[in-house]
This record gives sequence, structure tokens and C-alpha cells, in this order.
Amino acid sequence: MLNIDLSGRTAIVTASAKRGGRAIALTLSQAGAAVVINARSDAAAADSVVAEIRALGGRAEACVADVSDPAAVERLIDTAVSAFGGLDILVNNAAIRPAESFADMTLEKWRAVTSVILDGSFLCAHAAAPHLKRSGHGRIINIAGISSFLVFSGRPHVVAAKAGLIGLSRALAIELAPHVTVNCVAPGKIEDETDSAEATATRSKRLVANSIPLGRSGATKDVASIVAYLCSDGMSYITGQTLHVNGGAYLT
Repeated sequence: MLNIDLSGRTAIVTASAKRGGRAIALTLSQAGAAVVINARSDAAAADSVVAEIRALGGRAEACVADVSDPAAVERLIDTAVSAFGGLDILVNNAAIRPAESFADMTLEKWRAVTSVILDGSFLCAHAAAPHLKRSGHGRIINIAGISSFLVFSGRPHVVAAKAGLIGLSRALAIELAPHVTVNCVAPGKIEDETDSAEATATRSKRLVANSIPLGRSGATKDVASIVAYLCSDGMSYITGQTLHVNGGAYLT
């Protein structure tokens, strides 16, 4: 557990009912923040994370909302403000990553991805900004990815949208200064905590062979820890930056 105190602050983590988003929400809660758990459609999964946080003594509410829908985003922000009296932290984690070759890609498929990753982050930041400015501790953290730096085939829409998040983070860092810091976290290969130990070990051996210096894939807690750190008072002079969490697979 990081020695970070976020007591009295409220966070929204989009797509936080499962996997990395859940880890981020739990870490922020453990640091003292009240958290709004968001899912696009799986209310049961969101409620499960809320119950998990409350069982540990934390505060949480659930909100099912599609971040590509402006009305749903307004409802998501209102959930935080109504339940906890304000908003201090926004983590734009929502993403979909279908595999699709450029030759087979249609505009509809392109927009299905970019509307969640890039448009969704814009909509959430835009709706949250007035509350974050009033906070005194306003933070936006956008979750990008290594694919925007070490480009992989089969996901041009994902690569473009994640790269757009980096540009959006830099632009908003200027637009929202000095009241809100805006940074980007770019994970590398992160293992799902539900994977078996055998599968994880097999992949780790392959990663060593493929020259990931730390010799393993990351865990969701590795990303969550960096997000929590960016939310802390100790990072109040850092804005417009991209922090890489990839075990040395990509070096800036």
C-alpha cells in the first residue's frame, strides 16, 4: 500500500468494474478517496466493486454510463457530486480494443473505438472540469498505452485513439492550468489478475526472450500505484506528462 493520503477527495474511474480500472479504483479507495465505479452496461460487476470497497471501510457508488454518450457522462459526473459533494479526480480508463486490419476497417468500426477512448475522455473531462477547478486538488489522468509508441498491427483505431489521448493530455494541461493537473499513464503489457499462474509464467518467459528488461509483464497494481501517485499532493507540480509503465520495453 502506498503512503498516499487522498482522504476527503472524490474520484471517478471510468470502466472500473473489472481489470485495471478496478485495481485503480481500489487503490484510490485504500488511499482514502471516495470512488464512483463506472461500467458501460454491467451493473452487477460495478455493484460488486462497490460492495468490495465498502466492505473494506471505503466509500463508493456505482454508475452505469456509456462514456461516448454526453447525457450519460453528465449523469456520471452528477453521481459523484450528489453522493460525495464534489469531484477531485477523473481517471479516463474506458477503452475497447478489437483487432481489425486497416483493409477491413469501416468508418463505423473506427468510430466505435475512437468514440469510447478519445471522445469519451473529452466528454468526461469537459463535464468534470468545472468541478475539478473548484477542488483545489484537481487531477485528470488519461490511460494511454505502449501501442502508441511501439505500434502493433491490427489495431490502427486503437493506436490512433490512444495517441490522441496523449495530445489531449498535453492540451488540457495548458487549458486547465493552474487549477487542474492533467497527465497520461501509458502501460505496457499488463497481466489480467484472473489469468492462471501457469499462463502468466509462460508469458513472462516469452517476455524475457523478447527483451523486456525487467523480465516480466506488469500487474494491474503497477499501473494503479502510478495513478494514485499522480493524484497525490506530492505530484502537484507535474502536468502534461506521459508516464510509462512497461518494464523498460519502451524508453523515452
